[in-house]
Order: sequence, then C-alpha cells, then structure tokens
Amino acid sequence: MNPIRSRFARLAWSLGPLLGLVVVALVFGAIEYKVATGEGRTPQFFTPESLQVVLNHASLVGVAALGMTLIIIAGGIDLSAGTAIALTATSIAWLYRDGFDGMSGWRDTSPLLATLALSVVAIAGGLLTGCLCGLVNGALISLLRLVPFIVTLGTMTAFQGIGRTISGETPVRAYGKVPDLVASLQKPYPDPGWLMVSPGVWILIILAILVALVLRYTVFGRHVFAIGSNEATARLCGINVIRTRILVYTLAGAFIGVAGLYQFTVLGGEGDPVSGLGLELKVIAAVVIGGGSLSGGRGSVLGTLSGACIITVIQHGCVLIGVPDHYQDILIGLIIIAAVTIDQLRTRIGTN
Repeated sequence: MNPIRSRFARLAWSLGPLLGLVVVALVFGAIEYKVATGEGRTPQFFTPESLQVVLNHASLVGVAALGMTLIIIAGGIDLSAGTAIALTATSIAWLYRDGFDGMSGWRDTSPLLATLALSVVAIAGGLLTGCLCGLVNGALISLLRLVPFIVTLGTMTAFQGIGRTISGETPVRAYGKVPDLVASLQKPYPDPGWLMVSPGVWILIILAILVALVLRYTVFGRHVFAIGSNEATARLCGINVIRTRILVYTLAGAFIGVAGLYQFTVLGGEGDPVSGLGLELKVIAAVVIGGGSLSGGRGSVLGTLSGACIITVIQHGCVLIGVPDHYQDILIGLIIIAAVTIDQLRTRIGTN
C-alpha cells in the first residue's frame, strides 16, 4: 500500500470513534429536538448543562476504561472491573467511617487536620485496593498461565464477596464525614463555576494525557503493544512478558481505584459492594467501541474516551426522549456487536 494512503487509513481509523461520537450526538440531538418541540418544551440536549452531565457521567467509565485500554492492547481482558470498583468504593467508605470514629481525640484538637489526614488515608487505601485487585489478576494470569477470561470471571465473584464481607452485607455509609473537596468530585455543576466541568472530568483528562504519552513514547508502551500483537515474538525479542503483564494489570487496578473513588462520591459517600455489577461491560464496551481490538495489539486513548462518551450520550439522549432503560441496553449491545464486527473485518482485510 502507498505510504501516504496507509497513513491516511490509520488516521481515518483513529478518528473514526470521534466522528462516530459526533454522529451519535447529532442524531440524538435531532430526535430530542423533535420530541421536545412536539411536547411544547425547550430542547435540552444541546445545552451547556447537558454537556456537563454527559462528561460527568462519562468520567467514571472513562477513567476505568483507561486501564482497560492497557489490558486489551496487551491481549487481555478484565471482567472483574465492575466488582473491583465497588470493592474500592466500599473500602473508601469503610476507612472514612471507622477511621473517623477512631480519631476522636485528634479530631477534637485539630478537626481540619484530622479530616485531611483521614481523606488521604481513605483515598490511598482505595487506590491500594484497586492495585491489589489488578495485581491478583495479573499474577494469576501470568504466573499460572491461565486464560484472562476465566481468571477475571472468578475474581469478579471473589471481589464482590470480599466487599460484602467488609460491609457486613449492607452498604457502608460515611455521611457527614467526607470533606466537600472530596464530595464535590463528581458534581456535574462545579463550584466555582470557572471549572466548567466537574473535577472528576479534569482528573480524567490529566490521566488520559499521561496514558497516551506512556503508550506512545515509552519502552513500556511499546512492550504492551508488542505483547498484544504477538506474544511469542515479544518473548523472542527479549521482552519480559510476565513482568509486563503483571504491571499492566496492576496499573489498570490503579485506574479502578480512581473509578472507585468516583463511585463513592456518586453514591453520596457510600460504598455498596453490589453497585458495580454490569459496570465492567460498559468499561470494556468503551474500549471496543473506541477501536480497541479484543485480539490485542490495537487501541488508543482518544478512541476509548470517545467510546465512553458515545455510551453516555446514548444513555443521556434516551433519558431525554423517554426511552426505557432496557431499550438503552439493547441499543448499546447492538453497537458493541457492530464494533467487534468491524474490528474482525478490519483484521481479516489486514491479513489478506
């Protein structure tokens, strides 16, 4: 293939999810405009408030999907992401609740310092929980040479069980013990207003830039792509596949920890071990819709963020036009099938 045509084709594929996002937004915007006009109300889809809500809701899935992007590029999968997010949120809530009660003396003498210290401990504990979940998955897959699908299917149930053990079968509530700085992380309409979007969205943007830089400019990033493209060849090239895969899953666990913090704030300072069921499908879908290949070796940060926004735009648009939740699930499922089909066709064309 001509180098110029090849470069143009790669650019087209990389921008495909972003163009898809634009198309989905225009379609739902037009439908909502027609529905709103017929009902005699003001259209809401193309408003700043609507954009703030969409980006805020997409940030939770998006931040977890950044880690899933690393995993899928490396040729893996993680079905435990949803329950790991719930476990992380439960751990944060538990640390806030019990840690607050255990700091009564320090809280009386220096309440502000005690609150800040407790927040650092709780958030660090949540991030550590996510990393441990990823480490367990990576170690089982790499050291025991087990299939990622089977391993993470098992840990999906195990993480939920651990969360239920910690919580005592009931949601862990930390109401009144979480500082406003943490509680406002996922508020769609930020205060101060000059932030424009929630702090969680800005954190997602920063993390996305870091992941993109790592994938493009570091040796580790090249190793991740190499393992996903052809693991046997990567071994022959001297890449430590076991160490790299464990690191990939552990890093993905760190993003799960951030998503767990988001989930904790979305639930209003609560950790519920069953709140993450089904969330892993949205996380995986964001990567696949964004052009990530389940065969490994391909994926991008821009595509993943576009995929997360596509899912959120669909859900938000369906709510505005009054489509029931089960129809939303059907629509997203069909889009996932279409994305996987396109990926398979692209792979077949590339090998012919």
